[in-house]
Amino acid sequence: MFRTLVFVFFVFLLFITFSCKESSTSNQLVEEKDYSKAPPGFPQIPFPEWNQYSRAKFELGRRLFYEKLLVRDSSFKSCSHCLKQSHNFQDNVPNSLGHLNIAEPRNTMSLTNVAYFDKLFWDGRGKRIEDVAYRSIFLPYIFGLDTLELKRRLENHPLYPKLFREAFGNDARPTAWLVAQAISTFVRCLVSGNSAYDRYVRGDTNALTDSQKRGMKLFFSERTRCSVCHSGFLFTDLQFHNTGTSMFYADWGRYYVTKDYKDKYKFITPSLRNVEVSGPYLHDGTYKTLEEVIENYNRGGYPFINKDTLLKPLNLTKQEKEDLINFLKSLTDWEFLTNPDFGEPK
Repeated sequence: MFRTLVFVFFVFLLFITFSCKESSTSNQLVEEKDYSKAPPGFPQIPFPEWNQYSRAKFELGRRLFYEKLLVRDSSFKSCSHCLKQSHNFQDNVPNSLGHLNIAEPRNTMSLTNVAYFDKLFWDGRGKRIEDVAYRSIFLPYIFGLDTLELKRRLENHPLYPKLFREAFGNDARPTAWLVAQAISTFVRCLVSGNSAYDRYVRGDTNALTDSQKRGMKLFFSERTRCSVCHSGFLFTDLQFHNTGTSMFYADWGRYYVTKDYKDKYKFITPSLRNVEVSGPYLHDGTYKTLEEVIENYNRGGYPFINKDTLLKPLNLTKQEKEDLINFLKSLTDWEFLTNPDFGEPK
């Protein structure tokens, strides 16, 4: 009897030891997930040679993305104030309010998959994520903070000096430019590519409903030609169009950048990934629902200067409109939108 008890106890110890080791290994793998790796079917995420990915830089950038210290009066959490994970890393209001409640002139664009974009903002004036992040710190209508004050705040923080050394080397000290590099590393990792549509094209024929499959067929058809502009794995051609969404445009769009009359009232094609949670829509947040967006294309847009010649009345039936919207909802990547590694650090 005694030998039996000893044997059982020994087996129990082995089981506990193995389980703990397995759990520890599993946790370590989760902690060390490499977010520089692209989803299946996506190109490798392009990180600049001078600002390569590291997990330490990712974690620092993530913390800074949600950090109140970056704002002059700490009235809101810096980037995440108008770039909300649950809303596809953009805002859910037509015009975001920055420092001193100063409104942004346009609807906030999503950060999702922005690592692959060679043009930033609705008019394409931005070229590099680091430059945008850096300028946001001191622009009066965004964070409104002096870069020297930012340096002082971070140096006096109990945690940040150590995190900067881990991310940028033992001699690194917090500066506005390193803040921009860290945030940009985090932002480049915001890659969404695991929607029901993605699973379907990878071979899971049950990932889409019958309505979504009909909508997909419509989306890629010659009749609607949606995929001419909303093309590729990003569902955008990254070009500029006027789609007749209004009878009056106060914003001249791409013209501000090129000064070319042919670019007046044109705006970059937004990606449709996670479009279900990205409202309100368009550069000015005019349309609140996907139904309004679809109806604009169904009527062929309003007549206006430089309206794209692709737009023609589609005469969609009620069922076809519903199918198109259901297909757009299949582009929602819920895993991405709820991933705690992209949320605010605890």
